[in-house]
Amino acid sequence: MIFKSPFPDAVIPEMSLTSFVLQNAGKHPDKPALIDGPSGRTITYGQLVGAIRLVASSLHKRGFKKGDVFAIYSPNIPEYAVAFHAVATLGGIVTTVNPLYTAHELAQQCNDCKARFIVTVPMFLEKAEEAQKLSSIEEIFVFGDAEGATSFAELLAGDGKLPDVKINPKEDLIVLPYSSGTTGLSKGVMLTHYNIVANLCQLEGVVDFNPNDTMIGILPFFHIYGMVVVMAYMLYVGGTVVSLPRFELEMFLKVIQDYKISRACLVPPIILALAKHPVVENYDLSSLKLIFSGAAPLSADLQEAVHHRLGIVTVQGYGLTETSPVTHATPNHPDKVKPGSVGPSIRSTEVRIVAPSNGQDLGARQEGEVWMRGPQVMKGYLNRPDATAETIDPDGWIHTGDIGYVDEDGYLYVVDRLKELIKYKGMQVAPAELEGLLLTHDAVADAAVIPIADEGAGEVPKAFIVLKPNQRIEAEEIMEFIAEQVAPHKKIRQVEFVTEIPKSASGKILRRVLVQREREKVKQ
Repeated sequence: MIFKSPFPDAVIPEMSLTSFVLQNAGKHPDKPALIDGPSGRTITYGQLVGAIRLVASSLHKRGFKKGDVFAIYSPNIPEYAVAFHAVATLGGIVTTVNPLYTAHELAQQCNDCKARFIVTVPMFLEKAEEAQKLSSIEEIFVFGDAEGATSFAELLAGDGKLPDVKINPKEDLIVLPYSSGTTGLSKGVMLTHYNIVANLCQLEGVVDFNPNDTMIGILPFFHIYGMVVVMAYMLYVGGTVVSLPRFELEMFLKVIQDYKISRACLVPPIILALAKHPVVENYDLSSLKLIFSGAAPLSADLQEAVHHRLGIVTVQGYGLTETSPVTHATPNHPDKVKPGSVGPSIRSTEVRIVAPSNGQDLGARQEGEVWMRGPQVMKGYLNRPDATAETIDPDGWIHTGDIGYVDEDGYLYVVDRLKELIKYKGMQVAPAELEGLLLTHDAVADAAVIPIADEGAGEVPKAFIVLKPNQRIEAEEIMEFIAEQVAPHKKIRQVEFVTEIPKSASGKILRRVLVQREREKVKQ
């Protein structure tokens, strides 16, 4: 059966994302749009619109045109939104990159999407320069000043003259975030202007952010959750985003207190700190009216613990990079909250629960794979028609790889995963990538990587290693070998040496066998 949203269908205009998000900016030009939390540096709505135009005109003069790709490799700062929308104004495509990526990981992404330009911060310039030697990048821009890169300030010195760009919202891409999907290595997720405009319209009346709200921008803007729900939706409703470049608990709490933050979109590890860390008592968080959790499962116990400690309504949502991202959200009302549930589907979103064994539709409270359909579903994976076909069927249903059930009220509960991704603090880690790196070590004959539970991170990678004959090596050496090659969230945290890796007759690693073994160990 098909579970439909309890909310009316969304009315979705066919507009470019920037035109849609900033359509009301002129009504409040002096209102702060984005504030840098640590320094207080502020960009008003009027300044934001003006800066976007100036940067777009400068990029146009450098030959950047519709369909070209621009990489943003930066932590959260107010100028992130300026760069993003300047590229979008020209019909360009933004690929957002985890700022903790190594130079090799950065080059890999830029090569895959053929990024022409990149903007970063001085701290990451060396990695950007190294990546440039390995990739398609033509010019590096930097927020601030650093030798060897063009200052972003030069782009702000443009003349404001823009070309006449025709954007087809349903066909033209605006952003290429990277996701591992249900398995395998990261792939470029092709999201159109229409996909993201649709998701913003679908959130209206469900996620009740409003012009009087001040949102903390701690979720990374490179991640689809921070990009759309925080950076785009808050600007659309006319609120204020106070950004933080990284999570440090006391700075985070101080920003909530000093800027009187009213809404916080967070991930479970931060909510865990709010629920349990003693330093929380030192700050006045009374301005905070809502915590919205996403990117990884929030347990019912933790959801109730933070609500009990802070007296703040705490709700969950659910989605995928491939769905722009939101498909489910719990309404912000105490009577509507069901601990452990991600809520009902949002406007214009249909859900099916399908038995993985035979593809049959299931009813209420029956567990199966979650399938969804709606206008927010991606166009597909970049240059990967095979992976696209595996994920989206001919009828437009996206097969999430998550196991869940829907209750009688249409609320979704996500209980497990078919897909093999590891979710470290809401960030994706692909086991196949780590396994490939492990096999390059001289002492390793075979390897498998699985997620294991961790209270602070949700899940962490654990490696099972088969050594070559007559080889001896310590677990710490293996972990250091991987840590030198990957971003911090991909580090292997545990190693176990085994005599063989369980595999199918076709040679596929049976990770679920290893996962089950780990679960049984925990029970003992």
